[in-house]
Amino acid sequence: MNTRKDSIVTSLTPQVHFATEPELDQAILELKSGAAKWASLDLQQRIELLKATHASIVTVDEAWALAAIAAKGTPAGPLEGEEWMSGPYATLAGFASTIESLEKMAHGQSPLNGIKAGSAPGNRVKFQMLPSNLYEYNLFHGFRAELWMEPGISEAEARASAGLGAKRPGENGGVGLVLGAGNISAIAPLDALYELVAYNRVSIIKLNPTFGTLITIYQQAFAPLIAAGLLRLVNGGAEVGTYLTSHPDIAHVHITGSGVTHDMIVWGSTHDKTGTPKLIKPITSELGGVSPIIVIPGNWSKEDLRFQAEHVATQRLHNGGHNCIAGQALILSQDWPQRAEFLAELRAVLNEVPARTAWYPGSDKKISLATATYPQAETINGRMLIEVNQHTAQDLFNTEYFAPVLGHTSLPGTGLSFFRAAIEFANTQLDGSLGASIIVAPADHKSMGKAFDEALVELRYGTIGVNVWSAIGFLLPTLAWGAFKGNSLDRVGSGIGVVHNSHLVERPERNVIWGPFRPFPRSVFHGEFALSPKPAWFITARSAASTAKKLTAFTAKPSWLKMPAIFMAAFRA
Repeated sequence: MNTRKDSIVTSLTPQVHFATEPELDQAILELKSGAAKWASLDLQQRIELLKATHASIVTVDEAWALAAIAAKGTPAGPLEGEEWMSGPYATLAGFASTIESLEKMAHGQSPLNGIKAGSAPGNRVKFQMLPSNLYEYNLFHGFRAELWMEPGISEAEARASAGLGAKRPGENGGVGLVLGAGNISAIAPLDALYELVAYNRVSIIKLNPTFGTLITIYQQAFAPLIAAGLLRLVNGGAEVGTYLTSHPDIAHVHITGSGVTHDMIVWGSTHDKTGTPKLIKPITSELGGVSPIIVIPGNWSKEDLRFQAEHVATQRLHNGGHNCIAGQALILSQDWPQRAEFLAELRAVLNEVPARTAWYPGSDKKISLATATYPQAETINGRMLIEVNQHTAQDLFNTEYFAPVLGHTSLPGTGLSFFRAAIEFANTQLDGSLGASIIVAPADHKSMGKAFDEALVELRYGTIGVNVWSAIGFLLPTLAWGAFKGNSLDRVGSGIGVVHNSHLVERPERNVIWGPFRPFPRSVFHGEFALSPKPAWFITARSAASTAKKLTAFTAKPSWLKMPAIFMAAFRA
């Protein structure tokens, strides 16, 4: 029996307290004083406060992960690693990277000091955000992540302008409202961190009811920020959210959620978005969408087919399918000789991965909607696989199901012609622009040469993953997480603005992450170790929980002495 886990579950049994209006007024009053205090702090004082918070998070990292596991009913075993990675690990990484940037600024340097720059197509500058040190080179071997600037911005301009609110000492950004997401436990805390550092704005976080039971853990984790009057956490339903959004002392709103919720807050309607908005204060947002997975056809081995089938299944089924960045539209080539074989391998993975309860509220209705729309859909071990073509409804392309529903469609062509057609399809036929993933074998990538990057720049998504799920961009604090630019209040798409962006870069355009087609395909490890280890975020990675725990411990206090244990866990079958 896991007595630690049992005690956490028992502590979450009592019903959570929903904040009253007087309590909300008092919290906002205290935050107004806190905003003035933050404005008075110099960089070194801010650094010390964030360091104290980082240390405080470490003291409750296990309790945090276990509380999220209990809240979702995550099955015991490898899948528990999801809550370590998307909770304490991501939050610790975000605080550590932000502290590093402020320390550079305290020494008179740009937050981008030491970050390598290069050129990207279309008169763009890019910065290599991963790996940025020897630790990352070893931990994320074979992966790299780049932040691409808007066209026309020079390297010198980007370095000189980086810093955002940290360059404006004395600025009081007031009190903001962060409407927390209910699927990933690091989202709201990281949003509040960005508000604080980038805009000198303190936050009241209204937790999503899904995470209402985590409020005690959050209060312990962020105790230094709470004591300084920079953060307040409250529970409540829609009525609490309505009261806070309309409160005269709330200067700004940030929401992670659905476009429907955004439009109700801004316009009071999901249909009539004309005239004067109901919300008369600024709002930023991250709202998800229908993310594509583009598979460029090639001549793949059986091992390749299996690995990439697990890769696709992960993009849909991670967190039970309840991710705003989940892959939902699989785009294949109808001229790929291995198309049927790949789909057969995908069906096998969907069938073999243990069934999981769809825990997110309302997901049953979304599944029922998909079932009614696509009566011909395959149901495989509780997951839906739907072929969408010219003879079927097209709803899957513009409805974010937020559930274990995966569609696939096929376009003509191979190589570059298919890639360009898939990009056009993703840009024009799919709802949203948060993230897109591409799977391409090295030989096929090489054969396209520079044309691959020239086509890639036409893909209008905030984060693009090449041989890696674009969601990994959320775990990398140096990247600017958010929708592709160009959305507006009446056509909000996947949202407005970015978060994370720990180097505080002005005018980032997108993130591009590159991964290996298959990690270590010729590994020499045998016996109890995997011949081809899987990334820790794969739903088929049997060592995911132990690897995630060790990565969290490393992020809490990096040391070369901790790295062998991480590698041993990652390679264990």
